[in-house]
Amino acid sequence: MIPTAVLSTLATVLLLAAPSLRAAPQADGKAVEADWILDRLARPAPMRTGFVELRESKLLKQPLRLSGEYRRPADGVLVREVRAPYAETTTIRANEATIERAGKSPRTFSLSRAPELAGLQASFGALLSGDRAGLAEHYTIESEGTRGQWTLTLVPKRAELAAQVRDIVLRGRGAELRCIETRTPGDAAPQRTLLAGAARAAGKVDDAAGLAALCHGDGPGAQ
Repeated sequence: MIPTAVLSTLATVLLLAAPSLRAAPQADGKAVEADWILDRLARPAPMRTGFVELRESKLLKQPLRLSGEYRRPADGVLVREVRAPYAETTTIRANEATIERAGKSPRTFSLSRAPELAGLQASFGALLSGDRAGLAEHYTIESEGTRGQWTLTLVPKRAELAAQVRDIVLRGRGAELRCIETRTPGDAAPQRTLLAGAARAAGKVDDAAGLAALCHGDGPGAQ
């Protein structure tokens, strides 16, 4: 069985664009369209960006705050390096995901063992290449807000993917992707990953409300 952590990692790392996404020169108040957002999320490798992630679950007594770096050194190679509160590296290459921790043997999982993972691979490959039609094969795509502050929501169309991922919400300002919220059917609260300016503003914020405010563009340093 593929660990839930691998699923959430794949969903997040495949969404990442360039590490230094800049604010759009003219992020006006015009209603945003999905195509406008997708054009700005499409980025070639290589890339790297820091992240702050908060995991909430009914299995945890309190939210788990993680920080580290995402890297996409080449097309088809995706790396998530957790640096705190523990060290762990997940590498997704070709059709495999490998998890490494100091003092333990690496664990490797074939993505082909689960159709939902194959769907994630194909759909987010389409996202990074700006292929709206390819992404729409797997998700219903909805956009809200303005070019200055927007959300893009991806809802799985196929049952095997919907059983693992309820929806994925991208939040940004201009051309900057600042936060990704991934919801699974079993958990009411989303896994929330802050990126770019939102991650830098997170500092020592470790409570769910504070990080949610930054994710939604309402917290200190959100501007």
